[in-house]
Amino acid sequence: MMGLGAAAALIPGAYAAGGLARLTLWPDLPPGGGGPSGPQVEDGSGAVSNVSTPVLEVFLPQKPSGAAVLVAGGGGYRRIGLVKEAYPAAYLLASQGITAFVLTYRLPSENWADGPVVAMQDGQRALRVIRANAERFGLDPGRIGVMGFSAGGHLCGMVAARSTFRAYTPVDAVDELSARPDFAALIYPVVSLQPPFDTTNTRRSLVGETPTQEARAAWSLHTHVGPDCPSIFLVQADDDRVVNPQQSRILDEACRGAKVMVEYHRFAVGGHGFGIGSAEASVALWPRLYRLWLTSLSVMR
Repeated sequence: MMGLGAAAALIPGAYAAGGLARLTLWPDLPPGGGGPSGPQVEDGSGAVSNVSTPVLEVFLPQKPSGAAVLVAGGGGYRRIGLVKEAYPAAYLLASQGITAFVLTYRLPSENWADGPVVAMQDGQRALRVIRANAERFGLDPGRIGVMGFSAGGHLCGMVAARSTFRAYTPVDAVDELSARPDFAALIYPVVSLQPPFDTTNTRRSLVGETPTQEARAAWSLHTHVGPDCPSIFLVQADDDRVVNPQQSRILDEACRGAKVMVEYHRFAVGGHGFGIGSAEASVALWPRLYRLWLTSLSVMR
């Protein structure tokens, strides 16, 4: 396997973007081809769609600890919540010495030839790109995790649970690096696409309106949890009306059955889409619990 410095030389250089660094994922067109035309679209909530070029935005801490986290906002794989979910989480992580990489990933419904697997391709490639740039950003390649919200939680969970799955044919030497995260935080994630939990936009975006049972199972996160899955930090509110709270309980049980370390935090009130949480709500405790969890894993030292 090549060294990290050699891998980094194959990545397009970082360039300034709003005070951050930005990395493109692919040296050429993304795998499979296709995709939307025209510029990226941002709605009134700061969520984006029409993603033709997946990218990583880098949030650099003043005092880097060497740890890094890939962050994926939610939106049912129809849009990506950057302003309300991914960016606040990235700023919080950076304030704690963790280098954060916000992923703007391709959306399966936007005419990509590879269909539902495109977001997972971007997730796997993003982890490899981060490892390829470990020296540049002062990272420990063995302390790189993921954090996802809602559909972004589904994406990060699938990347964590299916790290040995080749979602795309390697395009360069960067793809020799590992796509397995060392830890995963899933915040109100979509877990199951099977009845009675098949009412989400995630299900519609990934497997359509009349999916087969095989397709539902293949894209249900809990069916892939096995011994190679990294430790998982799981958060959900019991009054979530978008993603049934039972989904997190199913994932918790799957982790315990596979002997995967899991820390599951249930909050009575919080609804869906609370991000890092309001200061007035109990769900705002989860970032503090997450930090303690990272310390217990020796990610934070």
